[in-house]
Amino acid sequence: MTTLVLTITETLRYRGKLGQWSWALHRLAGLGVLFFFILHVIDTSWSVFYPELYAEAIAVYQSPLFTLGEFALVAAVVYHGINGLRIVVFDYRPQWWKYQEKGALIVLAVSAVILIPTFLLMGYHVMRFYQEPTTVFDLQIMRVVNSQLPFLIGIAATFVGGIILAGLWSVVDRPGAKKQYKRSSFDTFMWTFMRISGILIVPLAFGHLAMVHVIQGVFDITKAGFVPVGSIDANVTGFAADFVTIRWNTMFAGVLIWRIYDAALLAFVAIHAFNGLRYVVNDYIHNKIINRGAQIAILVGCVILITVGSAAIISTSPRTTAEMLESSQVITDQPVN
Repeated sequence: MTTLVLTITETLRYRGKLGQWSWALHRLAGLGVLFFFILHVIDTSWSVFYPELYAEAIAVYQSPLFTLGEFALVAAVVYHGINGLRIVVFDYRPQWWKYQEKGALIVLAVSAVILIPTFLLMGYHVMRFYQEPTTVFDLQIMRVVNSQLPFLIGIAATFVGGIILAGLWSVVDRPGAKKQYKRSSFDTFMWTFMRISGILIVPLAFGHLAMVHVIQGVFDITKAGFVPVGSIDANVTGFAADFVTIRWNTMFAGVLIWRIYDAALLAFVAIHAFNGLRYVVNDYIHNKIINRGAQIAILVGCVILITVGSAAIISTSPRTTAEMLESSQVITDQPVN
C-alpha cells in the first residue's frame, strides 16, 4: 500500500518529462480495459446460455451512464494500444529511448487523430437514439449499480479465495529453506509475449471497436431488421441474443470468420491483460501471502474467462431465442424499433 500511495503522490507532483505520465496513464487505461473486458466476455456468453440475462445486460449498456463509459472505454483502448506500440518499438530499439518524450507526444497526437472522428461517429449514434420519440432519458443509476454488483462480488470472492489458498500454501511451504532467485524463463517468455500479443491485439481490438461501437452503435443491437456489420442476415426479432447468433453464424468461404476472430481476440487479450495485472500486483503488493493469493486469483480468473468465452464461441446460440424471451416475459426499458 505504501508503494501505491508513493506512486500516486509522486505522479501527481511530477514536474519532469512525459515519461511518468505516459507510464501511469498506460497502466490506468489497461486496468480499465481489463475490467470492461471481464464484464463483456461474461455478458456475451449469456447470449448463448442465458439469453434473458443478455437482454438485460444490453439494456444496461444502452443507459446514459454506460454510454459515457463506452466513450471512456474506446479512449482507453486506443491510447493503450498506440502507446503499447511505442513501448514495443523502444524496447527493440533501446538507442531510441532518448526520443521517448517525442514518442509520447506522437502517441497523444495519433490517439487524438483517431478519437476525434471516432467520438463524432459514436456521438451520432447516441444523438440519433435519444432523438427518437419513444426514448426516455433516464440515468438508471441503481439499475447500473445492481447489474455490476455480481461482477464485483465475484472478483472479490476470487481474490479472497486466492489468499486463502496462499495461506494454506505457506503452511506447507518450508519456511527455513533457502531459495535461489534467478530470472525465470516464464518471465522472459511473457515479456516477449506481451510485445508480440500487443502488436496483434491492436488491429483485432480496433477492428472490433469499429464494427460494434463506431460503424454501428450499441443501440443497433436491439433494432429489429438491423444487419450486423460483416453479416448478411438481418436481426428480424430485435433481440440482443439473436444479434450475436447472426454474427457468429456468418460464414465466409465456409469459415465461421467472426467466431475465429473473436476467439483470437479473447485469447490474446485475456492473457495479455491478466499478465499486465500480474505486473501491477508485483509492483504494489509485497506481502508474500497476499501477493501469492493475488497471483492465484489472476490465474484462476484468466482460465475461467477464457473457458467461459470459448464455450460461448464454439456453441451455437439457440435458434429459439425469441420464444425463450417471450415465454420468460423479459422486459427492458429500451423499445424494439
